[in-house]
Amino acid sequence: MSLVRLNIKGISYSQTQNGAYALILNEVDGERKLPIVIGAFEAQSIAIALEKEIRPPRPLTHDLFKNFADRFDIVVKQVIIHKLVDGVFFSSLICERDKIEEIIDARTSDAIALALRFEAPIFTYKNILDKAGIYLKVNPTKDDESESTEDSVLVDDLMASELEPSPRENYASKTLEELEILLDEAVTNEDYEKAAHIRDEISKRK
Repeated sequence: MSLVRLNIKGISYSQTQNGAYALILNEVDGERKLPIVIGAFEAQSIAIALEKEIRPPRPLTHDLFKNFADRFDIVVKQVIIHKLVDGVFFSSLICERDKIEEIIDARTSDAIALALRFEAPIFTYKNILDKAGIYLKVNPTKDDESESTEDSVLVDDLMASELEPSPRENYASKTLEELEILLDEAVTNEDYEKAAHIRDEISKRK
């Protein structure tokens, strides 16, 4: 499978849901965009890395990882978004130390936050871009504000399809054992919104 290099186009926010963000990746040699829903903390960390002049008073988690890696001569050479399952992207960090290469599993938002700090390229496979890539159509005669609005609409569409259960399950009819199994599955799939609803139902029973 061939790799496609991606650049970070920017981070967009939802106009209808607080704390909802989408990282927009752009195909280097094409026009497709790869939108990835991320959390507020990861959005902040990526935004700080993009704005190189911003320096937090204390290192963020990704800055700490970078400092740790520098101290022990570990380099992140590249990030590969290698799998897409049920709307969840899976990524790997390709690292090197003493000319020995290692592959480390990572959440895509964390991997990209680190790629920025290491100035490492970001790639995905062509089949993933074919499946999840979109064309973000913006009228070239309009100004940047129009593009920002288009991005925001895109994020709201993503929130509706990926973050909100549709339809929302009725967990009240489930047994505690069934809820525990569903909770484990939701965490494994990184569906934290669903996991929160299940956890709330479990808490009511205890």
